[in-house]
Amino acid sequence: MNPTTRREAMQRLSAIMPAPTTELEYDSVFQLLIAVILSAQATDVSVNAATRKLYPVAGTPETILALGVEGLIPYIQTIGLFRSKAKNVIETCRILLEQHGGEVPRGREALQALPGVGRKTANVVLNTAYGEPTIAVDTHVFRVGNRTGLGKGKTPLAVELALLKNIPDEYKVDAHHWLILHGRYTCQARKPRCYDCVLADLCDYRHKTPPPGEPASKPSGAKKV
Repeated sequence: MNPTTRREAMQRLSAIMPAPTTELEYDSVFQLLIAVILSAQATDVSVNAATRKLYPVAGTPETILALGVEGLIPYIQTIGLFRSKAKNVIETCRILLEQHGGEVPRGREALQALPGVGRKTANVVLNTAYGEPTIAVDTHVFRVGNRTGLGKGKTPLAVELALLKNIPDEYKVDAHHWLILHGRYTCQARKPRCYDCVLADLCDYRHKTPPPGEPASKPSGAKKV
């Protein structure tokens, strides 16, 4: 991709997803933060199933802290790594109450100082809750960035920096959600739906998949065997 095709790609994603947002369910910035902490190496579906039971009972730093680790575990034990996540969530609630008046901080440094919050989680909160033009790189964004040529890199940070450099400013706030959703439903890991992709003619991916039942064509420049 080049600057012209990258802008066109963003325009097309904007057209089909004019108001993208996270698929995690929440009613406050705090609940979003906890949901994102729980979502590490887990699906949004599994997190939502857990928080639908948790948040009506305990949906604030005070009420979750009152549960304690052992009280929280029954609500989240269907999520991977639930024991370590329970410890992180309880400690995060404690820090929020003791150091931030129970509010989720808006600064990256303060966010990343919370247990279970790394750069990706901080980016999600800054973008989704506070409208910052950050791009959280999960497995979907990493794959889409590299496959399409929107932002290539060997590490999540490299892809993040490449995307921030390559994506026009007016699209940066929504780019995170566009790329996640595109990776989740179209540019899938094992069987990308290239035949149903609005970016197919712009994309750098050389092994585009045909519609079901049609033979795959050789990528341009492939050697004949």
